[in-house]
This record gives sequence, structure tokens and C-alpha cells, in this order.
Amino acid sequence: MQKLIVDGGQCLCGELSLQGSKNSALPIMAASLLAEGECVLTGCPKLTDIYSASRILNHTGCRCRFSGNTAVINSESADKSSIPEKMMSEMRSSIIFMGALLGRMGECTVSCPGGCELGPRPIDMHISALKKMGVEINDNYGRIVCRAKGKIHGARISLPFPSVGATENVILCAVKAEGETIINNAAREPEISDLCGFLRACGADISGDGESRIIIRGKTRLHGCEYGIMSDRIAGATYMCMTAATGGELILTNACVNAEESFISVLEQTGCSIYTGKDRIYLKCPRKLKALSERVRTMPHPGFPTDAQAILMAAILKSDGTSVFEENIFDCRYRHTDALIKMGADIQVLGKAAVVKGVSRLYGASVDATDLRGGAAMAVAALAAEGTTEIGSISHIDRGYERIEEAVTRLGGKMRRVSV
Repeated sequence: MQKLIVDGGQCLCGELSLQGSKNSALPIMAASLLAEGECVLTGCPKLTDIYSASRILNHTGCRCRFSGNTAVINSESADKSSIPEKMMSEMRSSIIFMGALLGRMGECTVSCPGGCELGPRPIDMHISALKKMGVEINDNYGRIVCRAKGKIHGARISLPFPSVGATENVILCAVKAEGETIINNAAREPEISDLCGFLRACGADISGDGESRIIIRGKTRLHGCEYGIMSDRIAGATYMCMTAATGGELILTNACVNAEESFISVLEQTGCSIYTGKDRIYLKCPRKLKALSERVRTMPHPGFPTDAQAILMAAILKSDGTSVFEENIFDCRYRHTDALIKMGADIQVLGKAAVVKGVSRLYGASVDATDLRGGAAMAVAALAAEGTTEIGSISHIDRGYERIEEAVTRLGGKMRRVSV
């Protein structure tokens, strides 16, 4: 086991190049199953979730290897359509292999995904959509057995909610299906567009991604390609929050500026000055942040991202005034608040809402990461606190941040990893 030890009170200043996006790399790795030939993915982050996806690919018979931040995947020898429950339980995004295996082999056996416990994340939408494409699906005591009745075919699918995972699974299943698939009320996240960009580079016919209506015209064959993974907008938001919490100054390079806009517009309410270029974000923060002038409501893209809710909350714990958050995506996304209160924060959770009253001081404490973004929020608060904070259960944090302590140290913060 490992912990992060954080000595607070240091102002973060400097330049940081953003890692590749976890939420983009995982579905693209699954999509490599659909291509004939070798796929080279550059900018792939070195994360535990990425390694879990690599193990799943190797289990199916693919050859997946890493060199630095490049993943090389060859699916020519893939011949297994069943993923063991233990592998599925290692990460929340494992369900995307359902669509990829169906698209490749016409069948698969999977189980419900694992990862962070953020409340129910039902896969009913995935199953309902895939059934419309000619897939027969049976749930055998938690093992989900999927088999195409003849050829998988295109369909007109209207999602009741713009689910990222359901949108990805339908795309993955549809790119090699017979005929045309139309997804209405599709998720519009930048990571969806990155997945579609990769598939187009492999020869797929997809249009409309980034909007609420995506059209996929099935192709018989896809080929390998070389593709660069987009940068991680939530990691970018995290390092901006760390800088804001400590009154520092930051230049983010390798940034997808458009993807960060919904977060930047909210962070500016705290009094931070933010300037953007083609792939750069410059952030200059006051010593004392202002409270958020508007209620922060998490919504599907292009709304405020639920993944950034906890880290922004941690950044404004010492702000001047009261801020209000409203969580509309997950039921259990305030689990980090107990740890922040232990560090001196004034937070009241009332159902979907959390009311944060700024305090003058935060104090180091011993806390445990509750989930990926909750753990990152504790790291943000620890950097703004007086004294030393110990963060345990950091396997959650390692699922989404590439050696977070090295990035913080590069900016002048004091964070180190120790074995316990």
C-alpha cells in the first residue's frame, strides 16, 4: 500500500504539460479490436485503468504493448469473446468492451463493471440499444451473455439520457454493422469525438459527433492507424484548482482549450485571470478567491462536468463567501466532503445540493481517498492547508493521474509518495 504525504502552504507556480485523456484512451483501446492491422496510440497516459484495459485486450488474444506513452495494439489474433469477471471489476469503463467485442465477433460475455462507487450506473440503456441492433442479451447471475441473431444491423436509437458509455457502445457496435445507425440524444463529450476521430482514421464512416445526433454507416473492414490521444481536460481542471487553491500561477501546455471551456468559465467567477491560446492555458490567481457567484450544476457536456465538481469544491474551501453545488449525474458524488470537513471545511450536504461556506484556515489531517475525483479533491485541499496531510487509498487517484506527486513537485508543491 502507498500514501501521499502533502505539506501544505506552498504556492504552486510553473508550467505543466497535460497527460493524455484516460476517458479518451480507454474506449479507443477497446475500438482497436475492430481494426485489421496495427494501431499505434500516442499520448496514452500511464495509469492503472489503462493497464487494466491492456490486460483485457491481451486476454482476448490481442497483442498490446507499451513504450513510454505509446500503446501498440494488434488485434489480428483476437479470438476470445469472454472477459473474466475479475478483469471487468477493475474499472468502471470495462463495459465498453461489450460493443467492441460484438462489433468484432458478434458475441461477448461480460459482467457489470467495477471502479469507483458513485452510486448506480445501470447499463439498461446499453442493453436496450444493442437489442435494437439484433443482439440477444441474457443476464445469467451477473454474467451478461450477448449474441447476435444473424448479422448485427443498423438501427435508429434514441437514448433517454445522453449517456457517454451507451453512446460509445453503440458506436463501437455500429461501425461494422450492416446499414446505417442513428443515435439521437447522443453524448456530446469531447472524448466521444476523439473516439470517432480514431475510428474515422481506421476507415469508419461517422458524422455528427460533438452534436446530439450521430450517424454511423457500417463498413465491412477497418484498418489500423496511428492516432494521438487528446489531453485530459479533468486533469487540467485539477491542476488549475490546485493552483487556484494556493494563489499561484500556471501555464498548461498540450491543452484542449475548447474542451476546458465549461470549467474555465466557472473558475473565472473566483477572481482568477485565465487566458487561452491554441493549446495553452495561462492562469493567474489571487491570494484570496471569491465565492462562486452562480450555483454550479453538473450536467452532461457542454454543461459543467461532474468529474470536476469535487476538485472545484476543494479549491474554494477558503474563498470569501458561500458557494452552492448541485450534483445531477451521480447519487454518491459527495463522499469526499467528510474528509474535507475533517480538514476544517464548512460544508453542508442537502440531498443533491452542497453548500460551502469559505473558512479562513484548513488543517492537515489523515484521510482516505473515496474515489478518483474525491481523492484528487483531498489533494487540492491538502495543498491549501496548514501542516501535513496523509492521503490513503491512493489507488483511486492512480486510476486517473499519471504520477500526480511529480506534477505537483514540478510546480513547487510538496507532495511525496511513500509505502506503508
